[in-house]
Amino acid sequence: MEFEDVFCSKTRIRILKLLFNLGQLNTSDVAHRIGANYATTLGHLILLEKEGVVTQHLSGRTKFFRFANTLKAQAVMKLLEKW
Repeated sequence: MEFEDVFCSKTRIRILKLLFNLGQLNTSDVAHRIGANYATTLGHLILLEKEGVVTQHLSGRTKFFRFANTLKAQAVMKLLEKW
């Protein structure tokens, strides 16, 4: 996937800003805070995970997402920090 494809969605940008500001959230919290439905939010989070920007871990049946420890994720965080 190209750089532009990751950032061409307002929803994905809102998710990234939210995770940058709050650290770690579950899918439902992300969806509620950005005003999107669960399925759409999860789809965006999975795409970001496939691209190595976010990572997830399970706590029971709940999926929590946060920025990954990758160069790509660090670059995105630096961009958000400067913005």
